[in-house]
Amino acid sequence: MGKNRKNQDIWNIVIIGAGASGMMSAITAAKNTNNKKILLIEQMDKVGKKLLATGNGKCNFTNAYMDSSCFHGDNTWIKQMLSRFGAQDSLSFFHEIGIYPKEKNGYYYPMSEQASSVVFALEQELIRLGICIKYATNVKEIIETTYGFDLKTNQETFYAKKVIIATGLLASPKLGSNGSIFSAIKKLGHHFSPILPALCGFYANGLPFKKISGVRAIGTVEAYVDNQFQVSDTGEIQFTDYGISGIPVFQISHILSKGLYHKKNVTVQIRLLSDFTQEALWNELTFRKNRYLQSLNQTKLVISLLNGLLNQKLADMIFSLCHIPKELPFYALSDKDMKHLCHTIQNLCVTIEKPRDFEFAQVCTGGIPVHEIDTNTLESALIPNLYFAGEILDVDGICGGYNLQWAWTSGYVAGISASKE
Repeated sequence: MGKNRKNQDIWNIVIIGAGASGMMSAITAAKNTNNKKILLIEQMDKVGKKLLATGNGKCNFTNAYMDSSCFHGDNTWIKQMLSRFGAQDSLSFFHEIGIYPKEKNGYYYPMSEQASSVVFALEQELIRLGICIKYATNVKEIIETTYGFDLKTNQETFYAKKVIIATGLLASPKLGSNGSIFSAIKKLGHHFSPILPALCGFYANGLPFKKISGVRAIGTVEAYVDNQFQVSDTGEIQFTDYGISGIPVFQISHILSKGLYHKKNVTVQIRLLSDFTQEALWNELTFRKNRYLQSLNQTKLVISLLNGLLNQKLADMIFSLCHIPKELPFYALSDKDMKHLCHTIQNLCVTIEKPRDFEFAQVCTGGIPVHEIDTNTLESALIPNLYFAGEILDVDGICGGYNLQWAWTSGYVAGISASKE
């Protein structure tokens, strides 16, 4: 236990991490306490660096459809948290600080479509509320004391009555989430559920990825773990030289990463032209085949069959996988060949090898488990006056503004809780 100190040396609340949840924690705490002796510690040279990269720089900060099913974690707890600060609360908060929302298919962005607008508004609110910010400051150790905590950093030691940790996990380490706080948290007795990359692409085998690298195609991806179907999503799949990526892959990434961590057999079934049933696809290809058979040019080649349906690189790959020469004339294409083509287009199976590195992940799975916190206040169940907010908790969401909503929600709850005497 540390020594007693003079009260004027002690900050009422210190927030570690000036990302989305950290800034929300600081703002909420400052609004709900008369004595605004609040310190925000950030190891980067600016606030919100990771926030600047969200939504391809446009910042999708919440979603009209806000349901606990859009998150991975304790469903009952997440639902209860969202009831305290949900999408409408986020819209009201941001409108209050100068961000007018723009809605597109339920996704909310700032009207400017610039993440920098959101960061600027949050930073100005921190300044307006008189919150002190220390940059380039890395917390090395957190020591429990009679008055609260000693926070030993690379700059100096800070003294706090209460601490909120909002540092994130390991996603995008160059933007600040590098895990440097983990050892300090573990020394206090806390643990971490396995931390894995999510909302990321995956290395895969089973297709000639180097030949189709750069191709994007609308389709459905289905996740299987030990041959058991888990989840699916539809959207623009990106084929890369290492494997698969794109929003639908991101949406099933939690399941893929967890399966790999537990050393399961993880595969993804890719269904191209997934708007077609097998019957409808058969009918379309048969129509195309018959049209060419009725033409005067009887030697028309089957390479034309998938023109306008699939990217040419994907079409070439499909013919290759079916062992059908592209130079085959239409009259030589059998019904068996046609069935093989239809089946292959909608049944491309790839084996998932590993997720991309944390550097390329938008978020992580894992974090402080729910049983180690007070679910009403986000206070540590082990250490009084220590709170957690944001990605460092064992909650992660799908794409669509859900991870930022979790940052606003958990930041609000931690800030409210820490501000109470």
